[in-house]
Amino acid sequence: MDMKNISELKPAAAQPRTGATPRRPQPAHRRNESSGFPRSQARNEQNAERNYERYLLLARAEALTGDRIAAENYFQHAEHYLRSMSNNRIKGPKS
Repeated sequence: MDMKNISELKPAAAQPRTGATPRRPQPAHRRNESSGFPRSQARNEQNAERNYERYLLLARAEALTGDRIAAENYFQHAEHYLRSMSNNRIKGPKS
């Protein structure tokens, strides 16, 4: 492989950005007045459910194509999000 082309194989995030302005730090733990939760926590429950469903669909699709290894990988990802949703329900809202 030609050494000149290695940078082309790197993901875009791994390559240095040219001419970019530095990011400003975000304020820590802003509260969402509607729910009383920090924004990230209010969205985490929805994201966990969405990711669970997404990985379950991916696992089923891989199982149908006959790739048992990829299917098991996606099933394990789905199980992670299922446990995350279960933990969120047990803990309940923080006061």
